[in-house]
Amino acid sequence: MTNTTTRIAEEKHTRHRALAAVDELEGRTEGHSALGLSIMRDPASNDLWPARLRRILRAGLTHWGSSDLVDTAQLLLTELTTNAFRHAYAPTVGIRVYRQDTRLRIEVTDGSPQGPLPGPTGPYEEHGRGLILVDAMADSWGVSGDRTKVWCTITLPAGLPEMVPAPVRHEATLRLPGDVTALNMARIKGRTLLALLHWSGDQRAAVDVLYVLVRNALEHAITPGDGGDAFHAWLRITDADELVIDVWDPEPDFPDYEKAIEGVQGRGLRLAQGLGAEIRWLPDAPYGKTVRAILQPGSADL
Repeated sequence: MTNTTTRIAEEKHTRHRALAAVDELEGRTEGHSALGLSIMRDPASNDLWPARLRRILRAGLTHWGSSDLVDTAQLLLTELTTNAFRHAYAPTVGIRVYRQDTRLRIEVTDGSPQGPLPGPTGPYEEHGRGLILVDAMADSWGVSGDRTKVWCTITLPAGLPEMVPAPVRHEATLRLPGDVTALNMARIKGRTLLALLHWSGDQRAAVDVLYVLVRNALEHAITPGDGGDAFHAWLRITDADELVIDVWDPEPDFPDYEKAIEGVQGRGLRLAQGLGAEIRWLPDAPYGKTVRAILQPGSADL
């Protein structure tokens, strides 16, 4: 059997295994969509499991109609399982991923009471480098009381922006609170995500553009102090290495768009254009709208 034939057979088996796991667990989780595995430690195959789990997760999320979460969920699951294999010594590693209400939850249990990761109070400590990624990509995360399980959640987007007009190579989603703390979060997490996505353009300018779009949403579409008005941002890298930044908010109209672009009303979007971004807005009435910035690879022409 050729390597290609072997690979196709393995991927087919993986898809069937993933859907079987979904069907089996959905009958026991009171309406939750879920998949789960218990993996025996084996030095000969431990390093192979992260790639296998990514394929299983992709099949499961596609089955649930949540393929837009695949890239983010794969990165998080890979990080948590890799840490479990490297830093714990129990005979099995348990994986559970389930969708409930507005969130996707990923749990990794290694059975070791010392915990596979340090607690969430110091995600940037020297011994917890992997938590930088978890903290940046997940909406929330933590360690169980007995320190045998690490979990994280991703919030399902409230609205989905128009498809990017080119194949997307990498994608990440940010859920932002509906208050001014979103501005600092956009800068910190945006910088981390761009580094993880390996975009070759001017990342500093891109973070500034993301900041502008988030501030625009806060100023014109979010009710201050309303905790229910969370909104989302997407960072996408296309096959042409363009960076597409989408910020969705719940306000379907943008009545002063032309004035904003020209800098007549507010300077934010005009500033984003000066950083090399092409600005558009995409109505999604009655659910909201998306303001989009597209940046080209290479240094921005400031």
